[in-house]
Amino acid sequence: MLILVANLGSTSFKYKLLDMSGDYEASNASADSRVLARGAVDRIGEPMSQCEVTITRSHQGETFQEETKMPVPDHGVAVQACLDQLTHPENGCLKEANEVSAIGFKAVHGGRKSGTFVVDDDVLEAMNEMSAAAPAHNPPYIAAMKLLRQRFPELPLVAAFETEFHDSISPERRTYAIPADWTREMRIQKWGFHGSSHRYIAERTAEILGRDDAKIISCHLGGSSSLTAIDSGKSVMTTMGMTPQTGVPQNNRVGDFDAFAIPLIMQRTGQSLDEVLQTLASQGGLKGLSGGMADLRDIEGAAADGNADAKLALGVYIEEIRRHLGGMMVALGRLDAIVFTGGIGENSDVIRAGVCAGLEGFGIEIDTAKNDGKRGEGSLHTDASKTQILIVPTNEEWIVAKRSLQALAQTP
Repeated sequence: MLILVANLGSTSFKYKLLDMSGDYEASNASADSRVLARGAVDRIGEPMSQCEVTITRSHQGETFQEETKMPVPDHGVAVQACLDQLTHPENGCLKEANEVSAIGFKAVHGGRKSGTFVVDDDVLEAMNEMSAAAPAHNPPYIAAMKLLRQRFPELPLVAAFETEFHDSISPERRTYAIPADWTREMRIQKWGFHGSSHRYIAERTAEILGRDDAKIISCHLGGSSSLTAIDSGKSVMTTMGMTPQTGVPQNNRVGDFDAFAIPLIMQRTGQSLDEVLQTLASQGGLKGLSGGMADLRDIEGAAADGNADAKLALGVYIEEIRRHLGGMMVALGRLDAIVFTGGIGENSDVIRAGVCAGLEGFGIEIDTAKNDGKRGEGSLHTDASKTQILIVPTNEEWIVAKRSLQALAQTP
């Protein structure tokens, strides 16, 4: 069983091909060994697109890498280019494209369709209903899925929605203090996102700790960031709300923000509501705080050189993570592990140290020597720490592939 996992942007297509045969539930630690190929197509719709592929198990048992340029007018052509690479007679890992059992999508927001589903007209309509809440994500996925259904009608498409992992959160923790009709009729609630990542962290950390009842706070920190409190493998609280714009600051998205400030901004700037929202969604977050730097590596470098805006950006980001961390510790009642993942969580010792600083009174003690320069899976806590502090690289594609197989098995 081969699953092609797709991650779409408006002008990009990234993928991994995973071999899901045998007992794929046995161990998350072996997930990387099942990747047969990975690749990406960028600048879709431009005169020339960049296509790259790495096939880790070619017919000769060697790794094959290739970068080419070609016209890719739409996502359908991008998928066809991917399949052509994978079925190349000399360097490919497939004999025929129909060896792929399904394409699994890390879909974002389906509203009333929160789960993993074989894509049909109802799934597409549910996604369209939530496009206003996920304007940067849903429209490209809808367009690509419609195109792929037309171009590859025999190839099942599966949408694994990011909200699914958070369906276990109680109403008390996901309901806004708004008129009840808004919640019931418009589904205005705290949905939560990064579900595939947090689910992987829950499963893999349980393996590391050797227990299924672990209480974990998963810190997915990257270009888009969220925290999730996990109890016995289930999400019980998360930072993102109705949209992926909320929670801790993102690289260029505002995070939590007082909606009643918007009329004042409109009045003072003369901007329309759409213009203000676009600014908050593209010029906010770390980029807005730092004076234009969205990449945390640049911000850390500037802060080290004395840039006051960069220092403030780091401070706000760390304090917002700590604010949510504290609330989740109360919700869990006991904390077995804090897990850092995502591009920032896995690579920034500055952020990890800042988040964990001064928490010794709560039984959380980071080992500075272990933390400095640490990359890859491992522990960061001292021997005296009651709470383990871990780095666990996430693997969202692995979760999407597993959920896709489960959805196919349940489809008549």
